[in-house]
Amino acid sequence: MTDSQLPPASLSPEEIPAEEDRRPPGWKLNLVLFLLTVGTTVVAGALQQGVNPLATPWLLYKGIPFSFTLLLILGAHETAHYLASRRHHLEVSLPYFLPAPPFPFIVGTFGAFIRIRSPIRDKRALLDVGCSGPLVGVTVALPILYWGLAHSQVRYFSPGAAVGLTLGEPLFFRLVSWLVFGSLPQEAVVVMHPVAFAGWIGLLVTALNLLPVGQLDGGHVVYALFPRQHRLISWGALLGLVFLGVLVWQGWLVWAALLLVLGVRHPLPRDVWLPLDRRRWILGLATIAVFILSFTPVPFSLD
Repeated sequence: MTDSQLPPASLSPEEIPAEEDRRPPGWKLNLVLFLLTVGTTVVAGALQQGVNPLATPWLLYKGIPFSFTLLLILGAHETAHYLASRRHHLEVSLPYFLPAPPFPFIVGTFGAFIRIRSPIRDKRALLDVGCSGPLVGVTVALPILYWGLAHSQVRYFSPGAAVGLTLGEPLFFRLVSWLVFGSLPQEAVVVMHPVAFAGWIGLLVTALNLLPVGQLDGGHVVYALFPRQHRLISWGALLGLVFLGVLVWQGWLVWAALLLVLGVRHPLPRDVWLPLDRRRWILGLATIAVFILSFTPVPFSLD
């Protein structure tokens, strides 16, 4: 996820702060937040394995596989944003990891983001920064998911039996599951290894970041590809979330409200007139395809 602070398009180059006038990004807060996130995700992973951190703290190591793989996916996503930003000579922060209480937030983190403090000059840079994180993140998440599913268990339940928390199955997940297990009967349930769950979370994070709204990664990509239609697409996606929230999963209503607060508007790049080349059009369309393959209408359900 990126958090851009862009100046109005009317600013002239002389009005933009000089490089030497900008404060260099710090790193101490980034390190503290990262270490806290390591702790909360380890505890979350241990809780998933039935460990009571208060009664048996020496068993917290069981949460390491989940924590390591999830932070690897998030770190790859944000590192890709960081490197793409630096390639375009943007002033950008190191990644900020956001810890979350391990309970009730079963993953122990709210994700991560970087801050871009300098103006994005054109749609080429905007698309490179927007698509880099999701494409790299999903590239890391898919082999992690494959390994995790290969070490997961398949159990069989009678029709109508309660199986507890059920995770949604985006198309990427179904493809990897088919590669590992083949065609499973309807009564089969995959009890996921912690690494597989981290890979699944990686797909969910990718889909959330690629929602084509405002200044999310998906908003950056859509603005770079379709600048005149960006506002319409953003509002359409927001209304779509409300629709899904009413019909299938109420969590989308929370996301819709959050995105409404953050805003659906996207600032103009300085040199908005510069066109995208063919390679970037392909990258942008591939990123949209990744969103479709990663998205699931019902991420969580209780059976």
